[in-house]
Amino acid sequence: MKQRTVLSMEQALSMPYATLRFVQLGWRVIRIEAAGAERGLPGDPNRYIGARVADDDRRSYFVAPNVGKEAIALNLRSPDGQATLRRLLRELDVDVFCCNTLPGRYTALGIDYPTLAAAKPDLIWAGISALGPEHPEVPGYDPVIQAMAGYVELTGEAERTPVLCGVPVIDLKAGDEVYANVLLALAERAETGHGREIHVSMLQAAASWLITTLPLVDFGCEPWEISRAGNEHRKFVPTNIYPVRDGFLYLAIGSDVQWRRLTERPCFAALATEERRTNEGRTRDRRRLHADIAALTATMDGDAAMAELRAATIPHARINGITAVRDLPALAGRLTTTRLPDGRVIRMQPCAMDRPDAPREFRFPPKYGEQTRPILAEAGFTAAECAALAAAGVIPA
Repeated sequence: MKQRTVLSMEQALSMPYATLRFVQLGWRVIRIEAAGAERGLPGDPNRYIGARVADDDRRSYFVAPNVGKEAIALNLRSPDGQATLRRLLRELDVDVFCCNTLPGRYTALGIDYPTLAAAKPDLIWAGISALGPEHPEVPGYDPVIQAMAGYVELTGEAERTPVLCGVPVIDLKAGDEVYANVLLALAERAETGHGREIHVSMLQAAASWLITTLPLVDFGCEPWEISRAGNEHRKFVPTNIYPVRDGFLYLAIGSDVQWRRLTERPCFAALATEERRTNEGRTRDRRRLHADIAALTATMDGDAAMAELRAATIPHARINGITAVRDLPALAGRLTTTRLPDGRVIRMQPCAMDRPDAPREFRFPPKYGEQTRPILAEAGFTAAECAALAAAGVIPA
C-alpha cells in the first residue's frame, strides 16, 4: 500500500494535532515553516514555548504534537518559494496539503486551493481557521473561541467568574475534523479520482458540540440549564464531586435504576425518599440531595466508598492528577513515546484508539528547517538550484 504524504503549513496546536494523527497512521508528514522572516524567532512560535528539553527550538510544549514529522522552511512570499511548493506537491506525489493560517493570506502565499489543485488536480486541501473563509481576517486561538462559543460560560461555579476548559478542546476538535474529513475525502478520491477542498471553522466545530445546551434555547429552558453548573450534570441528578476522608470522588447516577441500586446499599439507604425515586424529583431536591450525599461520603474512606459504589455498579472515579492518569493500568501500556537526542525516553499521550499495526514510539521532532535540502533533493532539485534558492532567501542558507 502506498504511504500517504501530507505537506502541512502548520503552527500552534490545531493543525499539528491533526497531522500527528496521520503520523500515528504511519503516514509521512512534512511540516512547512516560514523562511525569510525579517524579525522574531524562525518558524512555529510553539517551538519556543516551555522548558528547553533538547535545544532552543524544541522545547517541551512543542514536542508531543510534532513527533514523527519532517520539517522544511520556505519563503512563500516569494514567487520562487511558491513555485518550489508546487514542484514539491508534484514530485513527492503529495496526497494532502494542510494549513492553519488566516484565509486572507491564502492567495498571497500561493496556497489557496485553486492554485495548488492546478498543480496537482487530485490534491486534498484542508485548512483550519477561526470562523472559516467567509471571515478571512479573523484570528483564532483556542481560549478566544472557547469564549465566543459559550464554553467559558458553561464552565465553572454558578455564582463565580466563567472558567476556561483545562484542555484546549477546540484546537483538538478542529484537528479531529481535519482528520475525519481528510479520510472521507481519500475514500471519495478512490472512487472519483478527484481532490477536495476542506475548510474547518473552529467556531462551527466547537458549536457542533453544544448538543446538550444550544437546542434547549428553543425549548424555553431555564437560565441555569444553559449556564455554569459547577461539577454537576445539569440533567442527571445526583452527578457531582463529593468529599471522602482522603480526597474527592466523582459519582454519576444516570438512571432511576442506578439510584435504586445505590440506595439499596445499607450505607446509602438514608438518602432514599419518595420524591427522590425519580430523576425529576431528585432534580427538584438537588441542593438538599447534594448536601446529604456530601455529609455521608465525608465520613467514609475513599477505598471503602468506591467498594460500595462498585458493588452497586455505579459509575465513579477518584479525581486524578495527570501523573496518576499516566499510571492508570488501563493506559500505562498504551502510552506513546519519543526519545530525546540524549536517549532519554519521554512518555506521551496514547493514541485515541488501538490499531494492531500502529507504532508506539515516534522520532523526536525535527529542528527548524532540518530536512529542507534533503527533501528538495528528493524532489529533484539539484545542489545548484538549492544554492540559488538559499541565495534568494527562499530557503535557509
